[in-house]
Amino acid sequence: MTKQTLTQLEQHELFLTRHIGPDEQQQQDMLNFVGAESLEDLTAQTVPGAIRLKEELAVGNACGEAEGTAYIRGLADKNKVFKSYIGMGYYGTEVPNVIKRNVFENPGWYTAYTPYQPEIAQGRLEAILNFQQMSMDLTGLDLASASLLDEATAAAEAMALAKRVSKAKKANIFFVADDVFPQTLDVVKTRAECFGFEVVVGPASEAANYELFGALFQYTNRHGQITDYTELFAALKEKKAIVTVATDIMSLVLLKSPGEMGADVVFGSAQRFGVPMGYGGPHAAFFVARDAHKRSMPGRIIGVSKDTRGNSALRMAMQTREQHIRREKANSNICTAQILLANMASFYAVFHGAVGLKTIASRINRLTDILATGLKAKGVELVNNTWFDTISFKGLDVEAVKARAVAAELNLRYDEDGIVGVSLDETTLRSDISELFDVILGEGHSLDVEAIDADVLAGKVESIPADLIRKDAILTHPTFNRYQSETEMMRYIKRLENKDLALNHSMISLGSCTMKLNAAVEMNPVSWPEFANMHPFCPLDQAEGYTQLINELSDYLVNITGYDAVCIQPNSGAQGEYAGLLAIQKYHESRGEAHRDICLIPQSAHGTNPASAQLAGMKVVVTACDKQGNVDLEDLKAKAAELADNLSCIMITYPSTHGVYEESIREVCDIVHQHGGQVYLDGANMNAQVGLTSPGFIGADVSHLNLHKTFAIPHGGGGPGMGPIGIKKHLAPFVAGHTVIKPGRESDNNGAVSAAPYGSASILPISWMYIKLLGNQGLKKSTQMALLNANYVTKKLSAHYPVLFTGRNDRVAHECIIDLRPIKESSGVTEMDIAKRLNDYGFHAPTMSFPVAGTLMVEPTESESKVELDRFIEAMIAIRGEIAKVEAGEWPADNNPLCNAPHTMADIMDSEFDSRPYSREEAVFPCDAVKANKFWPTVNRIDDVYGDRNLMCSCVPLSDYE
Repeated sequence: MTKQTLTQLEQHELFLTRHIGPDEQQQQDMLNFVGAESLEDLTAQTVPGAIRLKEELAVGNACGEAEGTAYIRGLADKNKVFKSYIGMGYYGTEVPNVIKRNVFENPGWYTAYTPYQPEIAQGRLEAILNFQQMSMDLTGLDLASASLLDEATAAAEAMALAKRVSKAKKANIFFVADDVFPQTLDVVKTRAECFGFEVVVGPASEAANYELFGALFQYTNRHGQITDYTELFAALKEKKAIVTVATDIMSLVLLKSPGEMGADVVFGSAQRFGVPMGYGGPHAAFFVARDAHKRSMPGRIIGVSKDTRGNSALRMAMQTREQHIRREKANSNICTAQILLANMASFYAVFHGAVGLKTIASRINRLTDILATGLKAKGVELVNNTWFDTISFKGLDVEAVKARAVAAELNLRYDEDGIVGVSLDETTLRSDISELFDVILGEGHSLDVEAIDADVLAGKVESIPADLIRKDAILTHPTFNRYQSETEMMRYIKRLENKDLALNHSMISLGSCTMKLNAAVEMNPVSWPEFANMHPFCPLDQAEGYTQLINELSDYLVNITGYDAVCIQPNSGAQGEYAGLLAIQKYHESRGEAHRDICLIPQSAHGTNPASAQLAGMKVVVTACDKQGNVDLEDLKAKAAELADNLSCIMITYPSTHGVYEESIREVCDIVHQHGGQVYLDGANMNAQVGLTSPGFIGADVSHLNLHKTFAIPHGGGGPGMGPIGIKKHLAPFVAGHTVIKPGRESDNNGAVSAAPYGSASILPISWMYIKLLGNQGLKKSTQMALLNANYVTKKLSAHYPVLFTGRNDRVAHECIIDLRPIKESSGVTEMDIAKRLNDYGFHAPTMSFPVAGTLMVEPTESESKVELDRFIEAMIAIRGEIAKVEAGEWPADNNPLCNAPHTMADIMDSEFDSRPYSREEAVFPCDAVKANKFWPTVNRIDDVYGDRNLMCSCVPLSDYE
């Protein structure tokens, strides 16, 4: 055995060898097959020389997993995790360990993709349906989505819905009560400015004084007051206004629902149902509306349909990918939801059930009663005379209170008007109340918690008005009443997990979605309490570790993108698009060119692009593509010249959505700049740029970065995501700011696009670790391996399927588009049939019919091994052989393994199966690899049309699951 050098041993320990799928020999075999001498040679053949970086990345050398973990451990230790009573939508919570271990830290849940292939996603679809049922029960309304990004962006979506559906068509005012959370008002104002809405802020009681299309109220309000809005809501509805309510999910366990008061839309954060604060996210927002508004709901809705056997089956209903279909006419640009977190919240409700939730909520309220009663006994003036978990008070020496709180390592809420607030949560103990008395009153107050509690128990404290106590039953469905033992809960979670295909089973080759390895070493810090348990509005001096991590990550991303600055706030890729376009618009306004409002978008663009442009108040003009799928330069020149006076920007994806490096990208940037516009380069395909080229080097002005694609944050079954934007220095003053946290940047006073200043901050350690562990050379090699894997798959499949677009030297970038339209013409087999048949082979389908109808877009990513690539290729070639049998008439066009796919256990147990022209083995074990590791779809093909015509978005009878 040859002795390895110390350097070789050290190289083996580097993370790169774990992240890249093929080993060195397999890489060389693949290079030989595609006709390249080396990765550098393949890169030179594929990427236009004019846009190749002249210098290497400068993010630092790679480090080993142990070294990287030790470094980030040091950053975590710099955070001071004070006990938080700040509230304002973020609360301490106990994550049940059975959920933490079996969902939050389980790749079977966090590596799954958005359930666009529902037959192999029935587990998480059931969990999301539970989330919708929970949301509807607690809010008292008819139809819930699953889910939105955070409470503040949900408020902005509620405002947009109100304008769409309100019958007060001439009204342009949206009223916001002055006691909503400040971050919510901040985000609403930002969105309203884009739409040209007038926002009026005032006391809730004054809402009916205006002619408005909608209004927003907080229940309970920022000071903790519980108000019965029934009469006010009725008066507003008489005026044809849409009533929207931001609410606290835990309080609704005890309080009369906003729906019963007459609200039209109710939303809020599900964070305190078992999801850590995480310095701001990720957290799922619930959003519930009346049935009459179902066609205007933003985001995704899970509905119940039927499969071909007539069994109940779940799928995404109505708005499924609506931004890709309706483009600028879409209700929203929401692409990333928060499904992993919605699943956690729904499991929290299932595990505790109605009884457990009432116990938790009642205990929170009881401890708040004790605190309020004790303070009043000492003459403290309370601002609110009703409460659930929050009390506010004034008249004390605020600086003295603050000094005592800091000494005790507690964070209270301090408003500018001298009001101090305290919000309790399920982590609060009796001993904490004694400590709060000491902090608020100073020592020597002689208050006895037990004695006060005796008065509370005797009914001498009425913090919730009698007519606002919830009287209707909640969570009555059997799912919420049978899994309260940990054994049953563990098995329920596992049962659902088994129904879902995730990356821990096989590759997910979705083009434009980059389902790469989410390494355990990258994920570990997310669970650490120093990152998980921090309130996003804590003083900055307590978040030193987070600040350093965010600054280092920002510096890495600046170097990788070629930009001058990064804004971390947007908490999804689509939010990043919106934030980047806002920066462009504010830049134009600063130059006296506010009239520039036209956004050019090529036909090949991502569907979120036109939806985001519309969201930013822009007018979309589509530019043509040529037969090779590239931007038609002549059409672009003509439109840019024609619209020059009002041209704001172009949104373009690179490499293109067609999977090629367009040679003319620099010319595209120059054309737009010559006519006074800015270039927004969509970062969705950044996985093909890192280390080879960059948006800034190409000539773009702003890009969003899908950290949940290129930078290894997992997709979580449809979210979380992060979409920070890179910007050139002239745009840096115009990116999002925040009304609560102001770290001293030029953009601090700009409007916010997300509820928290750093978006979903708790998942940023994942991308930090990814960059740190790969380093300069590892990041570049990852991109080159993405090119190699894609070109290997492309060449292998091109002998059996036509490849729609290629670039220079017939190379593709990191993905390729397989054209299935000729097959459909010759056989009747559709792209849907092939997608479902891949399920039988144990694979999730590639991206279907996007960006071109009748195609599949394949992206293998750098982290898939040659063995797995070959297994996928074998499946696709075998399917082509099956199609040939249909073409030859051996199998009927309406009865074959493709049109009947996917096949379930029920199929092969069916006594009538023998009437089919193919065997049971051909149906479910079509190749040897499947026999070794069979994934069973749990339902047959789902009827989408039935589901939309018979819309049902609540839990089905338990017998249907069984």
